Amino acid sequence: MKQNKKQELNEDINKDLDARENGDGVAAPQEEAEEKTSLWKELLSWVEIFVVAVLISLFLTQVVLVNALVPSSSMETLISPGDRLFGNRLAYKFGDPERFDVVIFKYPVDESQNYIKRVIGLPGEKVTIEDAKIYINDSETPLQENYLPEEWIIENDGYVFEVPENCYLMLGDNRNVSEDARYWAEEAYVNNLADSVEDGEAYTYVSRDKILGKAVFTYWPHFQLLSDYEE
Repeated sequence: MKQNKKQELNEDINKDLDARENGDGVAAPQEEAEEKTSLWKELLSWVEIFVVAVLISLFLTQVVLVNALVPSSSMETLISPGDRLFGNRLAYKFGDPERFDVVIFKYPVDESQNYIKRVIGLPGEKVTIEDAKIYINDSETPLQENYLPEEWIIENDGYVFEVPENCYLMLGDNRNVSEDARYWAEEAYVNNLADSVEDGEAYTYVSRDKILGKAVFTYWPHFQLLSDYEE
């Protein structure tokens, strides 16, 4: 009887050993540790990927690209309300903005807002608006502005701008609805930033360091390159 019990015990031990060798039954402590290590390595790899993606995104948005949403129709037909676009922050690192560039900048009256307009006046220039035409430095030939979407009939006469050094004059393409440099002096006065409209003229221009980038392309709801305008 004792011999039979001893034989049965040996058989049970052998079965258990066979099960462990074949991967059946309860895993050995070493195997459990290896599984935990593998899971941690996989988790850490996903964390690393996430961190790298965040760092790349921050680098692109803070150093290379500026993301903007167009809220109004002031730049139609080039850009429509609701368009989302990217601007190039590096565009003016080694050069200056040029006339007709479409740029993203901090609104002088409220720098918490970003505006998108077209560069019309360059530093040191005299810009005259007369009968819906723009003249630079008393030139007899007006700027050719084929990008205007319709006849310019509102606030189209009687403006003379003396653009300070290191500053730019910005106007929208859709002049009949665009809240641009023509109105900013008055806006500064209304918002108690200036004692008079005349004093508010300091807010008419955008200084070089407030330009965030040059608009490059829209990506929503459609992709469109914002190519340079040629006279």
